[in-house]
Amino acid sequence: MTSAHAPTAGPPGTSTPPASGSASEDRSPGTSGGPAAETARLLAEVLAGIVGVDRVPGDSNFFDDLGADSLVMAGFCARVRKRADLPPVSMKDVYRHPTVDGLAAALTGAEPVASGPMASEPLATASSASSEPSGSAARARTGQYLLCGMLQLLAFLGYSYLAALAAVRGVEWIGAGAGVLDGYLRSVLVGSAGFAGLCLVPIVAKWTLIGRFTPREFPVWSLGYVRWWLVKTLIRTSPARLFVGSPVYVAYLRALGAKVGRNVAVFSTHVPVCTDLLTIGDGTVIRKDVLFSCYRAHAGVIQTGPVTLGDEVLVGEQTVLDIHTSMGSRAQLGHASSLHAGQAVPAGERRHGSPAEPTGTDFRTVGPVDCSTARKVRYTAGQLLALALVYLPLATGGVTVLLAALPQLHTPTPQAGTSAFTSGTFYLGALAASFVLFFGAVLAGLVVQGVVPRLLNLAVEPDTVHPLYGFQYGLQRAIALLTNRKLFAMLFGDSSAIVHYLRYLGYDLSRVTQTGSNFGSEMKQDTPFLSSVGSGTMVADGLSVINAEYSSTSFRLSRVSIGAHSFLGNHIAYPARAKTGDNCLLATKVMVPVDGEVRENVGLLGSPSFAIPRTVLRDTRFQELESGSELRRRLAAKNRHNAVTAGLYLTARWIHIFGLSLLGLGAAALYPSLGASAFALAAVLGTLFTVVHFALIERATTGFKDQEPLYCSIYEQPFWRHERYWKAASVPYMQAFDGTPFKNLVWRLLGARIGKRVFDDGCFFPERTLVTIGDDCTLNAGTVVQCHSQEDGAFKSDRTTIGDGCTLGVGAFVHYGVTLADGVELACDSFLMKGEQVPGRARWAGNPARPLPDNAPATFLNQSI
Repeated sequence: MTSAHAPTAGPPGTSTPPASGSASEDRSPGTSGGPAAETARLLAEVLAGIVGVDRVPGDSNFFDDLGADSLVMAGFCARVRKRADLPPVSMKDVYRHPTVDGLAAALTGAEPVASGPMASEPLATASSASSEPSGSAARARTGQYLLCGMLQLLAFLGYSYLAALAAVRGVEWIGAGAGVLDGYLRSVLVGSAGFAGLCLVPIVAKWTLIGRFTPREFPVWSLGYVRWWLVKTLIRTSPARLFVGSPVYVAYLRALGAKVGRNVAVFSTHVPVCTDLLTIGDGTVIRKDVLFSCYRAHAGVIQTGPVTLGDEVLVGEQTVLDIHTSMGSRAQLGHASSLHAGQAVPAGERRHGSPAEPTGTDFRTVGPVDCSTARKVRYTAGQLLALALVYLPLATGGVTVLLAALPQLHTPTPQAGTSAFTSGTFYLGALAASFVLFFGAVLAGLVVQGVVPRLLNLAVEPDTVHPLYGFQYGLQRAIALLTNRKLFAMLFGDSSAIVHYLRYLGYDLSRVTQTGSNFGSEMKQDTPFLSSVGSGTMVADGLSVINAEYSSTSFRLSRVSIGAHSFLGNHIAYPARAKTGDNCLLATKVMVPVDGEVRENVGLLGSPSFAIPRTVLRDTRFQELESGSELRRRLAAKNRHNAVTAGLYLTARWIHIFGLSLLGLGAAALYPSLGASAFALAAVLGTLFTVVHFALIERATTGFKDQEPLYCSIYEQPFWRHERYWKAASVPYMQAFDGTPFKNLVWRLLGARIGKRVFDDGCFFPERTLVTIGDDCTLNAGTVVQCHSQEDGAFKSDRTTIGDGCTLGVGAFVHYGVTLADGVELACDSFLMKGEQVPGRARWAGNPARPLPDNAPATFLNQSI
């Protein structure tokens, strides 16, 4: 039941369910007669069976009067979709029309379409969100799958050997230097040459193995795919991504074949792959966390297609641009939005939502300023000089000094080198070195985070428009880099310590009430010194606080304030102009509104957002645990449990460093006899050790048993154990296996049920043992299958099953308790809500996701290699 301060209707500017009468009238459904009456009667029958009552009045609110929640209504939608005598219903329909009569009127067309941004139905026009692969692109067989894995393994072994050979030769040459100055100069040359080589290799490989990317498609696991994967992997691992947000990065994209105009600013760290298909006009800005790879995987094939952006285009934060999309000059796409395949934004128009639809909101918050070529040259020269003269010599010189201190490196014979493995001194030395290296680095990093950004912030001028590539811009980039360290967020997150850590960084949390789970383990900000959170607010993983607003030539830092007594779900981009106040529920992947009146005492869901109940009866069951002496007792117990978890987390990371140190020392001992092959072997064994080590740690946190569905308070021990599991499962080593058969092996090792020939290009499962993936599924980059949800003090988890041959589009998000039958296609950036049951061969899209029309055309080129 909605709380007294959480009406289902929001203020102007937010789509809200229309009023459908008062429940006190107890009116039977469909009393007005006509086609809507019969539909209302049938809907009422279905709903009565779901909620367990004899009769559902036509004007009873699903949430306020019947006490239903989103999980119950998802079951209602699934049952309605199975009825041939009823039109299909989506969760968006339920929230917009929360009574039987109102829903029936909307489904039968008896109710006029409301005005405003939500009046349009983009799914019918953006129907190209999903498409069928052409018959010429045949599915790969098991033999091809195994051959592809073998070739990928050989490529990894060859790259490891060449990298080890280059590194050893460089270290030897540095070590042969006479004196400190000579050693420094040699470190500069070796570091610069190595960095340049790592940046040039992807360019050479792309032009040699691929040439120019063209719109086409080809099967995954084929020989053509192996070539493409190799180039993609080299591009994505290039250190050139360190220059994101600078002219150097734009020049790198041009070298890869992208057509990029003048005064273009790109802040997204997601590097495009099929760069010849990318066109960016003059004065365009692409803000952070944008996915625009110019390819996607679909139903067992890779499809490549163009992404075209005209002059002075603005692409907002956390957006997805699918293939065959375009934006005309001066067009805008708001944050947390997406263009599905085939969508085009005309020149000068604005779009938001997923898939994008027209809007009157102006997302261009800062205007252009003069940014001369000389300014860009000075900034670029400063970056390159700092890299060549400071950072790279420190790295290469430090490695040289470390190796020079190892007596094993100077062992004259293979027999003496091997005997080192039987010496206790060998292992004690590795133990001491790893302890000092790891805990010293953690402590030093924590000190640097608390001191250096505060000193830099003294010179920052907020609420002022500054040109890019100047002193103020350099300060902002440095502060963002130093204060967004994932290790510490993971260490302190999901515990009381995160509040103290964020205050230490510079957050204004003076009014925060300690809950023990105020913030998750993944969050980022442009500057902590202009970020504040109100009392009683809780934040899940994936919050991005957008303090910096960019044009192609300028930026401004602004304060971001999150209201009190609110809850923010996963993967939310929260801009400085956000129009949300106190007591708001911001659902997962919601598009936070930036226009209209301030929303308070309401929930918001979807992109674009619309109003939902702030809370329901099911979520208030544990309120007696959240106050008074009971809260203090349970919070103290949670703190003790979380402290042990943090200790175990650090110990696991230290043991990992210790194991890698042993491998490094072993390689040094074997170097006189094996040469560079010893270090190449150490790299391969290090990869294998990393997988096995963290898999054992992760499975041990659950007692080597599968997780079970939960519904509990955050102040109960089952949730604390789940938090411990999250920390154990937080190491991102699996990204190295994206697009290979080996990732499926790792998923199985971690307890996930993975079918045959699954293509995983970058999916993430927070709860591995609750996930089931069928044969021949296609999981795109940036997809998430999350089998849990936390809303205020209540935690819920359940299993999710994805059938054979399903496709999850780029950036799609699947919640808990979901079942996808065979052959389902979920479009890019879609949010499939908890409890949804999607029938076989269905195509769904949107945030929240709903069925696409059966006659939705496909709009892609059917070319194969």
